[in-house]
Amino acid sequence: MRVEWAVSAQPWLLVLLAIFVRQSSPQQPATPLHPGGAINLFSRYGYLSISIRVVPRNDSEPWIFREPTVDVFRDTPPPPPKKALQKDRSLVFDGDFHMEFCDDVRQLMQAYFRDFAIERLSEPWRAFAGSWGRSAVARHLGINSTFVGGQHCYVLVRVARRRTNAKLEIPGLGGSDGEFPVLTPPVQKEADSVVAGNAATVDRFIRSFGSHYVSSYVTGNSLFQVFVYTPHIYARIKERLRTRGVAELSRSELASFFSPWYAEHTGKIQVASGNSTVASWAHDKLRMSFYFFSFASLLRLHGDARLLRRLDGLLTDEAVLQLELKSLAPAFRNPTTRKWFEEVLDNRLRLWEVNM
Repeated sequence: MRVEWAVSAQPWLLVLLAIFVRQSSPQQPATPLHPGGAINLFSRYGYLSISIRVVPRNDSEPWIFREPTVDVFRDTPPPPPKKALQKDRSLVFDGDFHMEFCDDVRQLMQAYFRDFAIERLSEPWRAFAGSWGRSAVARHLGINSTFVGGQHCYVLVRVARRRTNAKLEIPGLGGSDGEFPVLTPPVQKEADSVVAGNAATVDRFIRSFGSHYVSSYVTGNSLFQVFVYTPHIYARIKERLRTRGVAELSRSELASFFSPWYAEHTGKIQVASGNSTVASWAHDKLRMSFYFFSFASLLRLHGDARLLRRLDGLLTDEAVLQLELKSLAPAFRNPTTRKWFEEVLDNRLRLWEVNM
């Protein structure tokens, strides 16, 4: 169950808020991330969070994407200068503030990686975090490891500020009407050597040039926080929001649901990029009090224009917020060969999903 501030779209989807704050022009760290860059998903399956900045990491280098890529399409445009998303100049922030209700850890992982899509992979989050154990989940998501798994339910609250986006647009990617993308000569030569019925030739192509390419992405930064509940309290809050709606909640009632009064554990406010300056600001400025509890909460941002305006300047272009990877099947013009590539790719993906 996902909750945002704005409109309702599905029975299980309650919309909570859309936030708009004035755009700024921050300094941007260099990154090789660009549409059309191909990667071998299997070279780091389960560990992609090491090379793609999606969760806080304990390093000081300002990188966003450092996964090796290969340009396989001849007409792939060169990476353009990073350019901020064009928005209404009268607005000071353009982001979203949403919460997702997660019955267990698996749903929590799915929720965190909701905006990451990998073609032919049913659970993309496993490619990024399939290697995480209990302590890694706790560290990256800001909760105590004793609350990972077991009889616990979760609510993920997140506020995201998008800064940059890009999408690959070259002829033939859809493979419709007999039109296919033009490959670079080395890639074309390797693609021509793939033989239907011979899995080794597909594996060789993937090792040389990759399994997927970057179709689109959005970068920026976000704050997120995980609240842990007992199943009984979780079900009560979830049903309250589902049947009555957020609009009927008073500010104090909303704050109480996301306080230690109801939550079994209140996670730390995390910054997707790991920016320590933003993390310190959030810890100091987003504190709330409820009865004798004092705690930092993202709910403190609700309705506070001053805090939102300040946050707009802090959430710069430092992490990947959305990423779509598509398979390199369009590299094969012959339908039989293309189908064989997809069959082998599907088989390899299933094996990794089962064994990771």
